[in-house]
Amino acid sequence: MATVEKKEYRLENLTCASCAMKFENNVKSLPSVQDAQVNFGASKLAFSGCATVEDLEAAGAFDGIKVIPLQGKKTEPKTPFFRRKENLVTIFSLMFLLIGMAVSFRYAETHPAAIVLFAIAIVIGGTGIFKTGLRNLVRFEFDMKTLMTIAIIGAAIIGEWREGAVVVFLFAVSEALEAYSMNKARQSIQKLMDIAPPSAIVKRGEEFVELPTEDIIVGDILIVKPGQKIAMDGAVLTGTSTVNQAAITGESTPVLKKSGDDVFAGTLNEEGALEVTVTKLVGDTTIAKIIHLVEEAQAEKAPSQKFVDKFAKYYTPIIIVIAILVAIVPPLLGGEWHIWVYQGLAVLVVGCPCALVVSTPVAIVTAIGNAARQGVLIKGGIHLEETGRLNVVAFDKTGTLTKGYPEVTDFIVHETANQKQLLSAIAAVESMSQHPLAKAVVDYARENGAQKIDVTNFQSVTGKGAYAEIDGVTTYIGSLSWAGELSSLPEMMLQKAASLQRQGKSVMAIVTGESFSGLLAVADPVRGESRKVLQQLNSIGIRHTVMLTGDHQVTAEAIAGELGVTDVRAGLMPEDKLMAIKQLNDQYGRVAMVGDGINDAPALAAASVGIAMGGAGTDAALETADIALMADDLGKLPYTIKLSRKTLRIIKENIMFALGLKIIALLLIIPGWLTLWIAIFADMGATLLVVLNSLRLLRIHK
Repeated sequence: MATVEKKEYRLENLTCASCAMKFENNVKSLPSVQDAQVNFGASKLAFSGCATVEDLEAAGAFDGIKVIPLQGKKTEPKTPFFRRKENLVTIFSLMFLLIGMAVSFRYAETHPAAIVLFAIAIVIGGTGIFKTGLRNLVRFEFDMKTLMTIAIIGAAIIGEWREGAVVVFLFAVSEALEAYSMNKARQSIQKLMDIAPPSAIVKRGEEFVELPTEDIIVGDILIVKPGQKIAMDGAVLTGTSTVNQAAITGESTPVLKKSGDDVFAGTLNEEGALEVTVTKLVGDTTIAKIIHLVEEAQAEKAPSQKFVDKFAKYYTPIIIVIAILVAIVPPLLGGEWHIWVYQGLAVLVVGCPCALVVSTPVAIVTAIGNAARQGVLIKGGIHLEETGRLNVVAFDKTGTLTKGYPEVTDFIVHETANQKQLLSAIAAVESMSQHPLAKAVVDYARENGAQKIDVTNFQSVTGKGAYAEIDGVTTYIGSLSWAGELSSLPEMMLQKAASLQRQGKSVMAIVTGESFSGLLAVADPVRGESRKVLQQLNSIGIRHTVMLTGDHQVTAEAIAGELGVTDVRAGLMPEDKLMAIKQLNDQYGRVAMVGDGINDAPALAAASVGIAMGGAGTDAALETADIALMADDLGKLPYTIKLSRKTLRIIKENIMFALGLKIIALLLIIPGWLTLWIAIFADMGATLLVVLNSLRLLRIHK
């Protein structure tokens, strides 16, 4: 059976969450469509089938939804506030409402002129609502606009023209404010999309041409001047400059880039001119993947959102039944029909589920967008919520708590040796070596003033070390046992070496000729922020932290002691880490695994939340983990947990606001105080409270 290609489009004029749900159902009902999903947060439609743009726009005609190809550029000019249709409609409706109120105060609310003015205000402000509402009523689809249509027509029938006009105006205002607030929440994605420039100067042969990024191919050479943004992912061919990578990784400090270093699309070249060899097409760049993953994350429904959607499905019919009972039962028991029908209409308005439906997605969209700007990629609302409920964080050691590469930590010179000469000698010998620790020794020596000198007769001795001649004198650098064969080692130095080894460091001895000259200790150093991060995790209520590593127990315990980690599990293979995660989950509850996204893939997959270090440019990290720390910055971990916990709190508050205000309004039925305008204020107030409360998530920073 042939697979049906999935198509994606961007959407404009998608005004509310319930409209998104209705549009999705309408698209699914098209005969040529097999399946469809509307991403409200990202304003995107994905479907399987062969529907045309005209078919899709017809399905969204109830809300004026426009369908645009994914790669299409928005060409329409920005419409000023006072020229937008919805705002003009609201303003004219308000104008006739105010004139009508002036007439009703001067004469009476039942004066023909006042009724005509209120009716005009209702028609101007409510035509769009009525069209959709009546169409839904015929199909027995009860959404917000259906309830509003019944309430406004009912108000007119019982002679409450002024109330009907006020409700229409307030509803128009609430829709405009909701759309404005939702757009603010969506701007995090829009800003990401605008990061990378749409074109770049490309060197082809001896010519320099400006091309759209879609036309640039792998292997092209970009010319990037100081102050320009880099348009494509690539590697520096020539030039040296500092590049501001904050847009991709969240790093505040610019990074020095030289020949051979990777650069990302959307980053800013600050100082020098660069020539960059393109390594990825425009659709495969890191920023393109981030945008895609963020949009997918916003489409994935979190557990609380699934609960709200399910609740809203039963909530609306229940409200309609309550409204009918309020309108009919009291008059049958002797109450006045006019009063109780009016109260029933007010119940319908109170019952609009808009605030409830939007309570979760607006918080999720805002939080995920904020995290992306801070260099933290969260791949779904479910992972955001799970992170907020974590009890345990397990860390891989190498490359997570430590830097992941060896550095010289101690250089101890024997009293008979000259430090500068010794540094120059060991740098010269190790520069010829292929040993994994050689580069660390050479880098340290050069950083500390080693001079470049020539060596002869270099020789590497497997399992022992290396040596070479300098000015006729042989310099040896290697294991302690080998040095003991070449020279006598002072007892004090042997004790010092043993102490360094207990700290998990690899110790090398240096022998010049037949004389012992010094010790060199190399280790994978602890990240500067690791201890602080562990303290922060403890302070925000993480019950347990654990280190999982394949290293030797002595090395692991030395680093754990330095960091303050009490639970250390060493000598683990990947399958052992997987078992450790399952055991921690059984013992403590939800567990996060923080690793590099490649070696730790089984453990990352088994954890409640898998968090990968250094997601920028690392495809494996972006694919395997639930959350990627793009800048390889462990300091973003406490921020991510705080953001997730705050999001959980705000979602709960939003649901309380949405239901609480409506319950209070419904209780006003008992003394008979509920009016249509109080009802619409309750609905509008709940929606605005929910949206504004969610926007507080934009203020959370590292």
